Amino acid sequence: MPHFFINTKNISNDLVIIDDKENYQHIARSLRAKIGENIKMIDENRIRYEGKISEITKDKINVKIEKQYPSENYLKFDLYLAQAPLRSDCQVLLIEKATELGVKGIYPIYTDNCALTKSTIEKKIPKWQKTMYEASKQCERSAVPECFNLTTLEKLIESNNFDRIIAFCERDYKLSMKEYFSKNIIKNGEKILVIVGPEGGFSKREFELFEKSGIIMLSLGDLILKAETAVIVGLGNIIYEFSNNK
Repeated sequence: MPHFFINTKNISNDLVIIDDKENYQHIARSLRAKIGENIKMIDENRIRYEGKISEITKDKINVKIEKQYPSENYLKFDLYLAQAPLRSDCQVLLIEKATELGVKGIYPIYTDNCALTKSTIEKKIPKWQKTMYEASKQCERSAVPECFNLTTLEKLIESNNFDRIIAFCERDYKLSMKEYFSKNIIKNGEKILVIVGPEGGFSKREFELFEKSGIIMLSLGDLILKAETAVIVGLGNIIYEFSNNK
């Protein structure tokens, strides 16, 4: 059973009262949970609860808390992804995997070679946020990441909201990941933005923007990767480098 996101206002005397429609429907209707079954929950303070269902009524579920402890299921640095949305199922897969890999947020970016129109992307953002919510429950994340509104590379870079920005490039890169991270370790609490382009890659103009803005351009190796694969490989390697340098 996945864990469920709750709020501390629903906790009283070692009892969690689940009365929001979405969680209730999932537990009582979709999973057909029974009294006495175990359930996991987590609140907005990253406190995890384990308990047993003690009562199910027509509009709420009561869970008796048996154990509670701080969750460790989160990265110790803030990892964000900026990515040109892909078509259909590829984008859903990408969103799911980025969520599993611990990103704090995803910025859909409209690039020169983006496969989707601006209006199509904007309509899909609520669906992608729902995907992130469901993936967070499945992999027991301590918090749900955010899918931000559509933006551009220029606006993200100009925001100056990150400690460092890394763009993974299939050409015109400056260093390999190994070369870069051997001299630039990731620190606790650091805020990192990773940029991945569309299937058609970044345009000449966008490479010039990276160069002008001092964006770190790294290679993911000798192989040519599809965009969704590049996201998984890139994020996974950054997490590895952080873990390897603690």
